[in-house]
Amino acid sequence: MGINSPKEIAQNYVAIGKTKANMAIDKMFLLAVIAGAFIAFGGVGAATASVGVTPASAGKLISGCVFPGGLTLVLLAGSELFTGNCLLSIPLLEKEITVKQMLRNWIVVYLGNMAGGMLVAAGLVCSGQYNMFDGAMAVSVFSTAAAKCALSFSDAFIKGVFCNILVCLAVWVSFSAKDSAGKVISLFFPILIFVVCGFEHCVANMYYISAGLFAKNIPSYVSAAMAAGVNIDVITWKNFFITNLIPVTLGNIVGGAVCVGALYWYIYLKKER
Repeated sequence: MGINSPKEIAQNYVAIGKTKANMAIDKMFLLAVIAGAFIAFGGVGAATASVGVTPASAGKLISGCVFPGGLTLVLLAGSELFTGNCLLSIPLLEKEITVKQMLRNWIVVYLGNMAGGMLVAAGLVCSGQYNMFDGAMAVSVFSTAAAKCALSFSDAFIKGVFCNILVCLAVWVSFSAKDSAGKVISLFFPILIFVVCGFEHCVANMYYISAGLFAKNIPSYVSAAMAAGVNIDVITWKNFFITNLIPVTLGNIVGGAVCVGALYWYIYLKKER
């Protein structure tokens, strides 16, 4: 059946990006909510599969093998993901969309992704999901959220850059395939690498940190965290938005829009003078 070459991927994405940029806001937002939920499902699945696994590197590997399910749903089921849409820099540089159209998409999709991730987090907290494994899931949720809320600006930014280089490359190589199986196989390894390395994905963090924030309202979850020695005081709304989301989002934009989108546009689409 063959595959699309990198140049064909770049050319195809111009048309894909135009469609994304011209989508009606209500449909764009709903598709973004769905994508945020898909990434959250990938996140909770990855965390559940790795709870209690030792050594930690083995747990990371298991997480990395499960988390790609989220992006698989995003790409095959149809939805709008902010980090992947950083590739809109390609049609922008081709002058097929405007800066206003790109920012409109980014803002609407970002807010929709946040709504989807937080809805899943709230549902899981209220359902008692984090009581699994005698409260070990709750400890995992708090530990993950606390670690993310304690990052320095530079660490969060750089990890955000590396993360979205890999995520956008996963999207990019999935477009090389012409069937569903090829797309899944193509995206799997870049996402595995990003999870194993512990890089920072703003949409995933919308789930991970909000889950920690909501879980603070459940006494049994808090008791499990305190017994495990997890400092949950660092998990605050301020640290969620200011300490983590801002630098991670900026890093994701640089990684996706510049390091992948603009670079491949320059290599494959820029007209020679």
